[in-house]
Amino acid sequence: MNPLLEPSVLDHELPDFAHIDVADLVPTFRTAVTDHEAEIAAIVANPEPPTWENTMEALEASGQLLQRVLAIVFNYAGTDATADVIAAEETVAPELSRHITAVNLDQGLYARVKAMPAQPEDSENAALLKYWLRQFRRGGADLDEAGREELGGIDARLAELSTAFGRRLVAATDAGAVLFTAEEELAGLSRTRKDQLRADAEEAGQDGWLVRLGLPSVQPVLEELSDAASRRRIAEASAARGRGTGETGNDDIVLETVRLRARRAELLGYPNHAAFVAEEETAGTVAAVDDLLDRVTAPAVANALGEYKRAADKASVSGADPRLTEADLPYWDAQLRAEELDVDEAELTKYFPLDRVLRDGAFFAAHRLYGIDVVPREDLVGYHPDVSVWEVRDGERSVGLFLFDPWARPTKRGGAWMSSFVDQNNLIGQAPVVVNVLNIARPAAGEQALLSLDEVTTVFHEFGHALHGLLSDVRYPSLSGTNVPRDFVEFPSQINENWALEPAVLANYAHHVETGEQLPPELVTAVRAQQQWGQGFSTTEYLAACWLDLAWHRLSAAQADRVTDVAAFEAEALEEAGVGPAAVPAIAPRYRSTYFNHIFAGGYSADYWSYLWAEVLDADGFRAFVDTGAATGGTGGTGDSGASGEAAAAGVATPDPDDVRFAGDRFRRMILSRGATIDYDDAFWMFRGQQRSVEPLLERRGLADGGGDH
Repeated sequence: MNPLLEPSVLDHELPDFAHIDVADLVPTFRTAVTDHEAEIAAIVANPEPPTWENTMEALEASGQLLQRVLAIVFNYAGTDATADVIAAEETVAPELSRHITAVNLDQGLYARVKAMPAQPEDSENAALLKYWLRQFRRGGADLDEAGREELGGIDARLAELSTAFGRRLVAATDAGAVLFTAEEELAGLSRTRKDQLRADAEEAGQDGWLVRLGLPSVQPVLEELSDAASRRRIAEASAARGRGTGETGNDDIVLETVRLRARRAELLGYPNHAAFVAEEETAGTVAAVDDLLDRVTAPAVANALGEYKRAADKASVSGADPRLTEADLPYWDAQLRAEELDVDEAELTKYFPLDRVLRDGAFFAAHRLYGIDVVPREDLVGYHPDVSVWEVRDGERSVGLFLFDPWARPTKRGGAWMSSFVDQNNLIGQAPVVVNVLNIARPAAGEQALLSLDEVTTVFHEFGHALHGLLSDVRYPSLSGTNVPRDFVEFPSQINENWALEPAVLANYAHHVETGEQLPPELVTAVRAQQQWGQGFSTTEYLAACWLDLAWHRLSAAQADRVTDVAAFEAEALEEAGVGPAAVPAIAPRYRSTYFNHIFAGGYSADYWSYLWAEVLDADGFRAFVDTGAATGGTGGTGDSGASGEAAAAGVATPDPDDVRFAGDRFRRMILSRGATIDYDDAFWMFRGQQRSVEPLLERRGLADGGGDH
């Protein structure tokens, strides 16, 4: 039996993973495409005049089987990319692209949608009509026959290239893992960390300690390794990922992708792919994006240079070479941070066991804000033994299901993300089923996973995305939850990061894994100080990736055709933007082109800047919580969990639970529940009470004065 052919009978249509066979995915997908084609044909052939019900709602209700199978295919491709799954994705991706292109180019369907009368302003119907008209226009429906045929070929090829990039990157990342055979090469690492690396080596069938690579350029282990040669091996392996061609090389894919995207943009009437993308975002234009990046780049680089000098001085007085490289800067910056903030990083992680961070941190914060409860559903199974299933409840009402997949696996794509198996909608009456995927190192047997502060933030960030999907309350699937522009989709997730260090929340989850002791006040202070530590470095590496992304995607088709060397183009683009080695030594872009999964396989092409745009909204928008007394802004206090001595000492009022809930309900009503049914600028203005400003972002990152201090 194939459980995908009919809606699941499990709660909220949770896929019946226990009975899904990978071998069924491609045949089911093809059946789903045939069914969807028939549904579209029936809409077009309807002899009745176009009405909202027989055209727009019929269109939104179509493709249910297709959505079910695609959710499974693409989830498996990201989380458990076995050979069978890879083969299925490589088959599905181009065929899906051809199907979507055919729908977008269907002249009969386009004519029926265009025949719809204007809908009431600010209504969901108006938003849906705008969405579909834009889909048709940007999908090429206005092109002539030759243009439509060329566009279809480009879209299919781009789908193939995206899949191939991701597959090769997984292979390159796995092949790039660094094996150490002598324990002295790992000087500086804790015993727990070394045990994890030995377990990873054993899992890979090797003898020694295996350092697997994460997605960004800078590998976290570089902060701890005191052996310069060991750091260099890891940094070089990280930088080399995806170079060249073949099964672990992405150079050819990068070049062909850029050329095809440039040609596609010109076919549709845009000067380049960046302009095509920006039009659909809240930013609106590439010029607006350039303005934001320009405003942040100069102070970030100034701070980065100051941070580099101080780290180099630390290395020098310690007897090391002060000419720091990409391999050295993270280590010496961490040494300086430990000295000045007096924080033992390994000891700090003991206050952040994953289970408490999730249950008593992220879930607790959501309860305070929105009144929801997240309870385990041990009777339901996920798509992998690592996955836990939770039910989200609002009083007596079941809101939806949340799946959590925390551990790194060789077959899992790097990074962290949220996706959905079922999108909330009131048209069909479906509740959301969403998943958070992370890549936390699996702890040794019998031990708990202890998180770094960055990993704690990631848990809250991804659960913010989950809340955006879970608390959606709209009629149409296309407008549900996180189906919003990229530069707005990160706004709720980044807002949610703030609660990680909000005193009441921090006090509830940050307890020592062995003693149960609450995070002491001096460490609370140090943790908050870490928020601004190294912001010049982290902001500059992020900006370098943004500028690199835009450099590739503001090329015209003719310009793209002339680029033949990925590394040379990358180097020139970074120097031109003022973020290359000549301007800021030892700082690499967060992602180099050949492992920049976000833009070549992850849907963020010409759009990586959207995280910064969303952070502008977040840094300013969170002040609405602070101004109304619902949050302290992370300054002082230990909240309403019974340990409020620090709050009193700091003169900071503990937020009233009613104020917290009132502010949370406003955010839920104005932002989280509305999906893509709103005018985003108006929604932000209504929630914040004023238009957005970049100044709170600069202040938060310690960049407001453009200085070089931490």
